[in-house]
Amino acid sequence: MTQRSVEHSTIVLERTYDAAPARVFAAWSSEEALLRWACPGGGWGGGIDRLDFRVGGGERSWFRPHEGDTYVNETVYLDIVQDRRIVSAGVMTRGDTRIFVGLLTVEFDAIGDNRCRMTVTEYGAFLDGHDVPANHQAGWGKMLDNLVEEISRQRAAA
Repeated sequence: MTQRSVEHSTIVLERTYDAAPARVFAAWSSEEALLRWACPGGGWGGGIDRLDFRVGGGERSWFRPHEGDTYVNETVYLDIVQDRRIVSAGVMTRGDTRIFVGLLTVEFDAIGDNRCRMTVTEYGAFLDGHDVPANHQAGWGKMLDNLVEEISRQRAAA
């Protein structure tokens, strides 16, 4: 019989961007923007099979290292308040193995007229030792750093 376990973890990351909350929020709701910033990089590729950004809608995305297993995220949007917050629940699999189940909250707070403090909180259940919180901490950190470039790209295009 396979050994079963669950490791619970809460990951909180905060970033401040030189853009209004509406612009930062838009980077989470656009498939084109997500494809540019929401992959950890460093030899990882990814894609989005489906994005239905509305309460009750969802996303199916995937990512993988240059050589190795494909990881799939299945997400359901539970709460969306335009330019203020996104709450979603998701499951991550590697091949046929469920490795993570979590709840993600993203909050967008205005700082003055044209800055945004964004807080990402992930409550996770890491299943059977197949994934660990440090992987998510590092992955989210890299993606949120990538978001700086996306915000700059949006500003240049405006």
